[in-house]
Parts: sequence; C-alpha cells; structure tokens
Amino acid sequence: MAQFSISSLSPPPPPSSSWSSSPLQLQRRVFFRSFTAKASSPSLACSRSDPKVVVTRERGKNGKLINALAKHGINCLELPLIEHTHLPDLDRLPSVLSNNAFDWIIITSPEAGLVFLDAWKAAGTPKVKVGVVGTGTATIFEEVAQSPKCSIDVAFAPSKAIGKVLAAELPKHGSGKCTVLYPASAKASNEIEEGLANRGFEVTRLNTYTTVPVHHVDQLILKQALFAPVVTVASPSAIRAWVNLISESEHWDNSVACIGETTALAAKSLGLRNVYHPTNPGLEGWLDSILEALSVHDQFQKVQ
Repeated sequence: MAQFSISSLSPPPPPSSSWSSSPLQLQRRVFFRSFTAKASSPSLACSRSDPKVVVTRERGKNGKLINALAKHGINCLELPLIEHTHLPDLDRLPSVLSNNAFDWIIITSPEAGLVFLDAWKAAGTPKVKVGVVGTGTATIFEEVAQSPKCSIDVAFAPSKAIGKVLAAELPKHGSGKCTVLYPASAKASNEIEEGLANRGFEVTRLNTYTTVPVHHVDQLILKQALFAPVVTVASPSAIRAWVNLISESEHWDNSVACIGETTALAAKSLGLRNVYHPTNPGLEGWLDSILEALSVHDQFQKVQ
C-alpha cells in the first residue's frame, strides 16, 4: 500500500493483498446486463481525436486524474455527474468539535475530508486524531499537515481501504470508553458505525453533506461520452447517475473504471459489464485500472 507522508500511521494488521501497479493485480469484474447507445450521426463515431476517457467528478475536482492520463497521451472528456450539497449537521460540526474531545475522527472520502476541514477551522483548529479509509482520503490533509503548528494527527489507515475493514481494525486502547466522531455523507452505509459499536466504540455520526445528480447535462457532450471507451466513476452515486443517463439507450457496453471496490460493487448491482477497479482506492490504482480497460479495448478493436 502506498506510504503516507503526512504523519506516522498506526500499523494495521498485514494486508491481504499488496499494492501493485501491475494489471494482473487489478480486480476486473464482468457482469451481464448491458445498456446501449446508437450514433445519431457518423461524426460521433470514435476517431483518434475523440476522448478516450470520461471523467465524472464535480467540475474542478478532475484535474489530478486528467493530468495523470495526459502523461500517457490520453485525452479526456469532463462530464460531471453529481454535485454535493451541505446538510444541517454541518452547522453543528464546529460546535461539536469545540465542545467535545474524541479519541478518533473517522474520514472515509475526500469530500468528507474537505467538509470536515472547513468545520475544523471554524472550530478554532482543535487537536484531533484522524483515521482515514485510504491514501486518497489522506491526501486531503497533506497541505494542512505541513504546518508546524498543525493539530491534526492522521494516525490510522486500515490494511484495505474499505469501511468494514476500517471498523474491524481501528485501534481501541484499553477497556474503557473509546469515542469516535464520524462526519459523513448521508448516503454512506451504516457498516462503519455498526462495526465500531459492536467492538465497544461510542460513535457519533453527523451527516454533513449528500450527493445529488447534476441538474443539467449537455446532450452533445453526453453523446460524445457514450462513445468513449472508458467512463470513470468515484462513488456509487456517480455510477447511479450514469446509469440513469444511459437508461434510454438501447445498448451501452463500454468499460467503467471505478476508484475502488465499493463503487465497483454498485456497478455490479446495476448490471454493468466490463467493470475495473484497483485492490485499494486511490489515484495510482485508479489510473492502472483505466489503462488496463483501455488496453483491453484496443486489443478488441484490433481483432475486429
């Protein structure tokens, strides 16, 4: 697994699989239902100048992935599928941080990390110890952690970057009460707080934000996206939004490159095929999954 540079992390149990950029270690899932899109004009057919990869995070949050793909000569099309909206619990978060001391703050996505940092600053930057789900989430804290007076200690990441493993491995010191603050998306499952509660943790969950589909999608951009070999998605909400967009089409069977296993499982439940994801979420593994999907697509095109 990639090493964290922002602080010393509590050593988790030995990982079940090692981080590797080798495509052989990427997990590919193939499913059976397909969706379809027909070309409305010959000009929409793929050509050398057409984008190979569709990036679907909110506008302004796709830069790192676009730049990483550009180094491989891969052109991208930006098609944001979801947007984030704040919920009332976010207004409570600064006072909760100011008036309470927690043994752990659990952050399970980059967006949750950004929302938390704003509230933490509003609370006066109290000293906190943070557990993150993986390297991608940990990078959100890199800039603030470089400050010599930083009071955020990113002290734990699980051996596998998924919620149920985090809940199983989060250190619990002694037999006394161990408190956890879990600021999260309203759409996040309950597996983390349930898993921690079963181990004796006292968990306070605040639903600070949620995700909703974008209100408007440019139909010309969507038509171009339907012909790109690979669509990238970083959350179950994004893959649901994509399926809703293509549900009117008769057939769509290109590849989906997911940031991690949780999103890939959501793709499976929606019946998509040719789904790729890395063993551990993060930009490096995500990039490897995209490159593998493109390689398979190119090989298929050569034999046609």
